[in-house]
Amino acid sequence: MSQQKDILNSLKEKITSLDQLADQIADIFGCPITIEDSNHHVVSYSKHKDNIDQVRISTIINRKVPDKVINALWKKGVMPKLIDSDNPVRIPKINEIGLGNRVAISVRNQNEILGFVWAHTSDKAFTDEDLILFKEAAAYVKKFFIKDLQRHRKLEEGYRDFFWQLLRGDLQDTDAIKQREKKYNMHLDGNKAIVIIRFTDEITEQMEKHAFYLSESQVKLHVITSLFDNNDFIMLVHLKDAFDYKQTMYAFMDDFITLISQQLDLADIFAAAGLVYQPAQQIQNSYQQAREVLKLQEKLPDTIAPVKLYEDLGVYQFIEQLAVARKMNQYKNPFIEKLRAYDQIHGTSLLATLEMYFHCDSNVYNTAKRLFIHPNTMNYRLKRIKEVSGIDLKDPNQKANSYLDLIIESIRKA
Repeated sequence: MSQQKDILNSLKEKITSLDQLADQIADIFGCPITIEDSNHHVVSYSKHKDNIDQVRISTIINRKVPDKVINALWKKGVMPKLIDSDNPVRIPKINEIGLGNRVAISVRNQNEILGFVWAHTSDKAFTDEDLILFKEAAAYVKKFFIKDLQRHRKLEEGYRDFFWQLLRGDLQDTDAIKQREKKYNMHLDGNKAIVIIRFTDEITEQMEKHAFYLSESQVKLHVITSLFDNNDFIMLVHLKDAFDYKQTMYAFMDDFITLISQQLDLADIFAAAGLVYQPAQQIQNSYQQAREVLKLQEKLPDTIAPVKLYEDLGVYQFIEQLAVARKMNQYKNPFIEKLRAYDQIHGTSLLATLEMYFHCDSNVYNTAKRLFIHPNTMNYRLKRIKEVSGIDLKDPNQKANSYLDLIIESIRKA
């Protein structure tokens, strides 16, 4: 053990690359070593002889850990342990995916996962002293990651300030944006949007670790950068295809929420995304749009909860501006007011029936089903609605106007 520690302590002067470091760590522990980044792409790996498993072969050939292996490690509870712990984790073999015995440790800088070091132990048993030494070896790996990250550090103060300037719209000059983009190695070309994950639980160090890891390990889209703002985890994402991105965005947000809520047993988590833009100057718009979706999700959970994209809000995109105009003009919809007065006097529910009729896209059968009444009863109510209020339900302008005013009322109540 003492000799191994001496060799490890001498690495600082001798090792100039992660490839050399992987070989040296392998020599110290007598087993193959693989060093990965936070996306599980292979950064370096040591030489090996015989008795290696199929997962190591596939990982080296593809330069990335196979998805089925990552999925299995999540299901077995290995990944949460690696993300949460600063110490090495023993991983028993998983025969169904061809994974032999492992010892692994996450390489982190504060709450950010930089990568992982894997020891392919096979039949070799790591002692408690070996685990301590393995943690020290990981510290050397961290130094290389940090040195490399200095060129494209994603959470350094200047980088964070630049991201906030984009979110606030403080930078509008294209040349100034290009200069900072080059300085911080932030690639802003192509189609971009802001995604916000909003937590209702108090943010903890463990939550930050998991959130940053999930943003870094995405395959559905590329997260350019991310940061926490109180309970909001804000991500700037790049989309390869601007014409077929909705399914990708919904899948990304749904998977993110599912994984982090299952692993950490969290309460309600909300997600929203703004429109997709190419100019960096428009990032602020996408950010405000995502915030608007979240605000409406909070105010109208039954109506807006399934909606995560700003473009899917429909008329709700401008409903608050219309509400302000209505208030300034002290406008009251005459059709709605007549129905409200009639309901109060006669104890009926014609206004609620009309609102549900609009929600069901003027479909009599679906409205009756939602109200638990017979379609004939529904037709009778529509007749009374016309007689009492004077609204023409065949006139799209009158219908749209009344529908918008009913939405404004629901928001005011909320």
